[in-house]
Amino acid sequence: MKRILLIFILSLVLITSFQTTTVSSSEPTQDSEELRLQDMLMLMLTPYIEKDLNSYYYPKILKIFSPAVTPWKIEVIETSRLNGFRGFILQITFEIEPTDGGQWIPVGKDRMTYEISTGPKVKLINHTHLKTYEYPPE
Repeated sequence: MKRILLIFILSLVLITSFQTTTVSSSEPTQDSEELRLQDMLMLMLTPYIEKDLNSYYYPKILKIFSPAVTPWKIEVIETSRLNGFRGFILQITFEIEPTDGGQWIPVGKDRMTYEISTGPKVKLINHTHLKTYEYPPE
């Protein structure tokens, strides 16, 4: 059921993208079908994102806790189909600000690219750590 839902959501989100679409960086001010689909996609990808961020941040950058992911701190930068119109090998690039998970204080900024295909298979293609924020002392 999760696989069918993920494929359905991906196809709806990316159906308007024949090859490549760059998404506006303005903050949404109202709910929309596109925003709901994007939020659903981010919720489905969250376990993969958290796993990859955890392996980067902990314990190299964060020594006390693992970073948490919040869907509202994920900005979609670009989506594309890798195998042409209606092909189901898709790529998504986004920027994310992982947080401490308790007070929702951002701990850094990262750009991540995932390849998503049938199965569903979710594979990290590229992870660029852009910035580390200083975490306030307790």
